[in-house]
Amino acid sequence: MAASPDSDHPTDPVALFAGKTDAELLYLARYAAEYPAPVGQAAVRELQRRGLVPEVSELPAGPVRPPVSLPEPSAGSGLRRTVKGIFGFRNGYRAIPALLWLNLLGFLLLGLGGANLWQPAAADLIRWGSNFSPLTLPGQPWRLLTSTFLHGGVAHLVMNMASLVFLGLLTERLTGSRRLLWVYLVSGVGGSLASLWWHSQGVNSVGASGAIFGLYGLLLATLVRRPAVFSRSERYTVLLFVLYLMVGSLVGGLQAHTTDNAAHVGGLLTGAALGAVLPAPAPPSPPPAG
Repeated sequence: MAASPDSDHPTDPVALFAGKTDAELLYLARYAAEYPAPVGQAAVRELQRRGLVPEVSELPAGPVRPPVSLPEPSAGSGLRRTVKGIFGFRNGYRAIPALLWLNLLGFLLLGLGGANLWQPAAADLIRWGSNFSPLTLPGQPWRLLTSTFLHGGVAHLVMNMASLVFLGLLTERLTGSRRLLWVYLVSGVGGSLASLWWHSQGVNSVGASGAIFGLYGLLLATLVRRPAVFSRSERYTVLLFVLYLMVGSLVGGLQAHTTDNAAHVGGLLTGAALGAVLPAPAPPSPPPAG
């Protein structure tokens, strides 16, 4: 920060402070007690001239402090805001945090049940509701849905939740929270059914990726039905980015035998079909002012 000017310096104080940045002026005004009184007064006058602090009828003769407090940023404030922005509920962002919490709850219960969270054993996943061919149909069809809230390790969970947040920020305000939640759940079931159909010799599958691919399908169908929600350049950017992520995931699934691409494709087709046949959603409400 700038040091206090020499009292014998002939430069005009008004011109001197006019050349300083807002941050320098705020610093000088806030810590005016550490400088000669004219320094703080001149800094406040310049801040008033710039409209950064309210005008006052007359300045006190002593050291001047700005009339508004300047909060000091805390070290963890940025992290707290990020966590709150991802997991907190707000207008136009309710379904995604609910799904995040449900997925985390499923993972936590798996760990509390004694499973190794880094690499859960197949028997533990079956016990907690995985999509296991010999049990799912016809005897325990609820596994079609519960399997979408289980994950095969920390990396699997983090990757799927990151994709869910990205899609939620793009999609939920366009489609509405209820519609997105409904499409997510039905797409998860659709992906599980496709997995059972494709893996005719048996499968033990978990993960939210089928439901997440359903949101890809929903977003693409929404953009086709309501192209005006984005400008042309934004629309091309979103389409290219979504297609890049989808194709990358599918290609990666072909290279990794543990990835269930059948669930991906089944979820994608389910989400796209629902997005095409459901009544068009109302235009999204504008974000709150302020």
